[in-house]
Amino acid sequence: MPPFRRLLSPSRWMPLVAVALLAGCAIAKPRTDDPLEKYNRKVYAFNDALDRAVIRPVAVGYRKVTNPPVRRSISDFFTNLRMPVTIANDLLQARPKQALKSSGRFLVNLTLGIGGFFDPASQLGLPLEDNDFGVTLARWGVPEGDFLMLPFVGPTTARDVWRLPVDSYFFDPLSRYARHHDFKAGQYYLPEVLYLVTLRARAIDAEGFLKSAYDPYVFLRDAYRQQRIYEIYDGNPPAEIIEQMQGLKDDDFDPEQLLDEQHQWENQHPGQANQPPEGQPPPQKQ
Repeated sequence: MPPFRRLLSPSRWMPLVAVALLAGCAIAKPRTDDPLEKYNRKVYAFNDALDRAVIRPVAVGYRKVTNPPVRRSISDFFTNLRMPVTIANDLLQARPKQALKSSGRFLVNLTLGIGGFFDPASQLGLPLEDNDFGVTLARWGVPEGDFLMLPFVGPTTARDVWRLPVDSYFFDPLSRYARHHDFKAGQYYLPEVLYLVTLRARAIDAEGFLKSAYDPYVFLRDAYRQQRIYEIYDGNPPAEIIEQMQGLKDDDFDPEQLLDEQHQWENQHPGQANQPPEGQPPPQKQ
């Protein structure tokens, strides 16, 4: 996998998109089971610096030369094109009904949606379901394992890391197309790069939440894990899983202490706290 493709990997930027959704959840106790934290923080700093220097400017430029309808159509096209990944993993999870629904969505958008540039399937009651080999392993009982921050890739776990080679090699049409076409200048990677740039562009709107966190690494790590839990349980995890995730059953869980730590960080970093997402005006002073 070429470096530029790994750097733009969806596993790097989808957690940022999910941050906006997770920001409204009840305050959760930071996870402590991170034995590779020292290494992970170094990789996080490397990825973040590389993003600020290269990837984010590309995504910002992409937003400037396109408008929301165009970006939405491009995003819908690539989302539909990758539906075979979801369909294959539905079958691996022995969920034929879900695989049939996903197949129907894929075909409807491919035909009525003019190649996938539009999303009539959602209006017909066929909502998008995202699935991958990491979720497949989880549903077959494979434990999560240690949290990992990989260079050029971003957050994952010892279990989820297997979705990168498996889904890419066997199920992703973009990867299969690139593998079976030999262009000397590497043009076959352009569709993948464009798809991943659209993901990074979408993540820009969630950057303000990450910047306002008193520990961005911890916030991104826990946001990734929470996002995966919701994906594994189809958006409806059991109450005991939610309580465990939020630390409500821990005797030493003190939400007031977490709020105090957040406020202390904001006081020490006044220029970074409560920054609005790009394109939105700063809050007005009362």
